[in-house]
Amino acid sequence: MASLAYGAAGRASKAGAVTFFAGAATLAAPTMAETLEIVALGDSLTAGYGLPDGQGFVPQLQAWLDDNGVDATVVNAGVSGDTTAGGLARLNWALSDGTDAMIVALGGNDLLRGLPPEASRANLDAILSTVVGERALPVLLIGLEAPGNYGPDFKADFDAMYPELAREYGTLHETSFLGPLVAEVDMATARKRYVQPDGVHPNAEGVRLIVEAFGPRVAELVARVATN
Repeated sequence: MASLAYGAAGRASKAGAVTFFAGAATLAAPTMAETLEIVALGDSLTAGYGLPDGQGFVPQLQAWLDDNGVDATVVNAGVSGDTTAGGLARLNWALSDGTDAMIVALGGNDLLRGLPPEASRANLDAILSTVVGERALPVLLIGLEAPGNYGPDFKADFDAMYPELAREYGTLHETSFLGPLVAEVDMATARKRYVQPDGVHPNAEGVRLIVEAFGPRVAELVARVATN
């Protein structure tokens, strides 16, 4: 009987210990890191103009991140036809409480319209002031290079605004969204292979080259979130 009494007490004690350790294990279990949210603020180049679903910049970038083990979701905030002013006007709409980082890729339509570079720069400055200065979010700023037909002063001012703003706000920076298309071939060959018939927007293969070039920079952007 004594052994039975001991066994009952032992079972009770053991059950209590199991309950305690189960609770402790629950408390000690690490919480899963949340997937980071990157907002891609841009124009038709970001939006995937003229491309089938899944072939634009954002879905191809998402696939690159997934394939390379980067735990982040890219939100497509590209609007075809948007200028830097348009991007600024909808900035607060594009940002959410869950936004962890931003890709800013604007300026193409400013170029097409020949808008003064100082106006474009002021709009980008205001965007970065909000995203970096007020929200303290890391940014990848992707620029463009102006053609020469607007004159040397226009080109110099436009081309300079991206690296200068990147230095001022401490953002990551890529010189030209379309730069990867001519990294290994000349412009004529790039237009034939990687650009849609409109002569402006990259085709799916062109986007693939762009994503391959910028994917590591976006991974670096994600890494900045942890240290920001």
